[in-house]
Amino acid sequence: MDLSYSMKDDLENVKKLGSDIQEVLHKVTKSVRIGFGSFVDKTVLPFVNTLEWQMQNPCQSRTEPCQPPFSYRHVLSLTSNLTLFQQRVSAENISGNLDTPEGGFDAILQAAVCTDHIGWRNVTRLLVFASDDVFHMAGDGKLAGIYIPTDGRCHLNENGEYHHSNMFDYPSVGHLSQILTAANIQPIFAVTRNALSTYQGLSELIPKSAVGELTEDSSNVVNLISQAYNNLSSTVNLEHVNLPKGIHISYDSYCPNSTKTGQSHGQCSGVKINQMVDFNVTLWMDEKTCQDGLQSFKLRVLGFNEELNVDVEPVCQCDCKDEKAFSSYCTGGLGNYSCGICSCMDGYKGKHCECPQNKHGSNEGCIVNGSLTCNGRGKCECGRCACNKHVRGQFCECDDASCERYEGQLCGGLNRGVCICGTCKCSPNYTGSACGCSLDTSVCMTPDGICSGHGKCECNKCVCDKGYFTKLCSDCPGCQTPCQKYSACAECKAFQTGLLKENCSLYCEHVVVTMLKASESGEKDKEGWCQEKGEDSLITFQVTEDGDLVHILVKEKQDIQDHTQYLILGVVLGIVLFGLLIIVVYRVTVEVYDRQEYHRFLKARSQEQWNDAQNPLYKSATTTVINPNFIQE
Repeated sequence: MDLSYSMKDDLENVKKLGSDIQEVLHKVTKSVRIGFGSFVDKTVLPFVNTLEWQMQNPCQSRTEPCQPPFSYRHVLSLTSNLTLFQQRVSAENISGNLDTPEGGFDAILQAAVCTDHIGWRNVTRLLVFASDDVFHMAGDGKLAGIYIPTDGRCHLNENGEYHHSNMFDYPSVGHLSQILTAANIQPIFAVTRNALSTYQGLSELIPKSAVGELTEDSSNVVNLISQAYNNLSSTVNLEHVNLPKGIHISYDSYCPNSTKTGQSHGQCSGVKINQMVDFNVTLWMDEKTCQDGLQSFKLRVLGFNEELNVDVEPVCQCDCKDEKAFSSYCTGGLGNYSCGICSCMDGYKGKHCECPQNKHGSNEGCIVNGSLTCNGRGKCECGRCACNKHVRGQFCECDDASCERYEGQLCGGLNRGVCICGTCKCSPNYTGSACGCSLDTSVCMTPDGICSGHGKCECNKCVCDKGYFTKLCSDCPGCQTPCQKYSACAECKAFQTGLLKENCSLYCEHVVVTMLKASESGEKDKEGWCQEKGEDSLITFQVTEDGDLVHILVKEKQDIQDHTQYLILGVVLGIVLFGLLIIVVYRVTVEVYDRQEYHRFLKARSQEQWNDAQNPLYKSATTTVINPNFIQE
């Protein structure tokens, strides 16, 4: 999942959707494991801000903190523990980067090649890629001075982080497609509308991939995964690997609703569960490019681990010395035999010329009750069904390879059961539709019986009754320990006090109490003693269960000192003293600060220097007026 800041609301939703995702996949298969990984981008400029304070918190402008950026981090290996999945995902926090494209290609490649870290099994592998923007690819690393092409190997450190991200460039689309195909991983690109067209183009270049539109807050991710998985599982793609030079190949696809011939690869869409599809593969070589010697290539169905190895030994110059006219090998002389092949007379066809011309194209005798020809599991040859591998019966009605699988194996493997006509026949120690349920109860056994007497054993696992939990159903919220259970009997029989002092003999008749002498107390003061509060004292005793009898060894009473008043008084005094301490510290701090400010003021005043000068704006309050007509004698 993309953990750049724009995916913040998406992460919050994914934290809540773990159970929904597993529930949807459980409708397809009971064996589901789910994991989690996250990515941002390479931790160098110009992809992220490399200032130290920005690397610590790339969301400085936001109100909440973010975790430091990283390239790819493997968070949780594939597990069936849904609680663990939710805990790990809930602990994740959003991060941030600078540019718009993300480093998702690095994350996909590491998730595909780090098989041991991720925990991939030999079953259907899905990789859900959630993002709201486009991706960096090969060549973009040069912006940061990273030019070494990725080596396609796993480089996760002990913390599950891709620690070579700043050394190797992003993978190319072709390299990524090759890695995913080799690992039999089917990617589901869950992206928002603004990046949808880009990922649709990417999906066309990656076989067995799907694209779905993600809402802005990823609230529809569960439905998206379900729809994408159904699309992937209903499409069957047959392709070849490492086809030798000079050999040409074509595929004829016989699908439930259509037939396609002369294709470069086989493909059928809309295939339902337990529905068979046929592919005819035709090989030929040009006479000029024919090469003698054994050559081989592989055929495989995308999304599955099984492969078919095909060996081809061309005969470039055919010098046959076994020619025989009207050979008995060709159904009693209905053809000429040469180079291991029957050349049939007019009116006959087939490998041994066994089929009259008028029956060769007819499906009579291969259909029963209006079903498909040979029930869709074979071909009609000369009015008879030639069934596919693992299929048998007059009309190919019995399929010995269509049973349910447990942990990737048909009927759980040979030790658990075998597939007969689409139904698993389990070994004596196993049961279930896929022989995945063990009848052994050894794991469920406890000294108190199966599942501690509070549950039942199913498939060698305890299914607890309501109110009980733990692996062996041994605990419950209101369960009493032996100390709690027998404290009342110990008190009433030893000291004639407590809740049962009036009915002690009635309720404690199976309890035998022995008083421990004071001289022996020091020797017995070891582990295994119970201490329970009695009516007026502390009861110390030891319980030993012997069938229906319970033996209790009791020590002498220990008076309980009531320290409640002292505790309350101590708390009150503590609060008062703490308050006074705070007031004193506050007053001392204020006084020290004021004194420092006063001394600073006095020092500044002593350093002041004043100069006498006439104020140019000053006007005297006295005005002298001279009479111009006054003549002094």
